[in-house]
Amino acid sequence: MNFLISAPFSFQITAILFLGLILGSFVNVCIHRLPKKESIIFPGSHCMSCNEPISPRDNIPVFSYLLLNGKCRQCTKSISALYPIIELVTALLLLLGFIKLGISIKFLIFCIIGPALLTISIIDINHKIIPDIITIPGILFGLIAGSYLVGLKDSSLGLLVGGSIFLIISEIYYRIRGRIGMGGGDIKFIAAAGALVGVQQIVLIVFISSFMGSLVGLVGLAGKKVNALSKIPFGPFLSGGTLIVYFWGEQIIQMYIMNITG
Repeated sequence: MNFLISAPFSFQITAILFLGLILGSFVNVCIHRLPKKESIIFPGSHCMSCNEPISPRDNIPVFSYLLLNGKCRQCTKSISALYPIIELVTALLLLLGFIKLGISIKFLIFCIIGPALLTISIIDINHKIIPDIITIPGILFGLIAGSYLVGLKDSSLGLLVGGSIFLIISEIYYRIRGRIGMGGGDIKFIAAAGALVGVQQIVLIVFISSFMGSLVGLVGLAGKKVNALSKIPFGPFLSGGTLIVYFWGEQIIQMYIMNITG
C-alpha cells in the first residue's frame, strides 16, 4: 500500500482501473455460475456456445473482447456485450471508490463489497434471488469490517436491527397478503449491511432503498410495466442504498441533524 501511496496519481488510477477490470471478470463468473450453484473456480473460463476453454490471451478483460470483435476464437459465435460492460462498470465503480475514499482501509473494504453489490444486483434482476453464498459470508465479513469502521458493538447492533426490520416487515406482509413479499436473501443482505455500517446508517439504507424501490414501482405502475402483484427485485435498491450510505452516510446524517436542530 505504501508503494501505491507514493506512486504518481496517473499510475494509481491505472492500477485501480486494471484491478477493477480483473474483479469485473470475476463478477461475470459469479453472475453466470452462482445462480446455478456451480463452482466459481472449476472448470476454468470457457465459451458458452462450444464449451472450449478460453486461453489466457483471449481472457483479458474488455481488450480480448474488442480484439476478437466480440466472438469466440474457436466457434466464432457472438459473445454477449454484457461481459465487457460489467467489467467496465466494475472498474468505474472502483475508481469512484478510490476518488471518494483514497488509499485507505475503507477503500480496501470497498474493493470487496463494491463488486459484491454489483453481483447481487444483476443476479437478483435476472433470477429474483440473492444467493446465500454471498450473503452468509457477507454477514461475517460485515462484522469484521464493521468492527473496524464503527466498532464491534455498533456493528453487532446494526446486524440485529437491520435483519429484524426486514424480518418483521416480511412477516407482516405475509400475514396480511398470504404470500411471501420479501425473500430471505433480502433479510440476510440487510443484516450483513447493518453489520458493516452500524445502527444509524442501516436505518438510512432501509429508508433510501425503500424510497428508490417505491419510486421505481410507481413509475412502473404509471407506465403499466408492472402491477400491484408484480415481484420487483429489491437487491438492486438495497445495493444502491448501501453504496450511497457507504460513501456519504455520515454526511447525510450530519445534514439531517443540522436541519432538525436548526
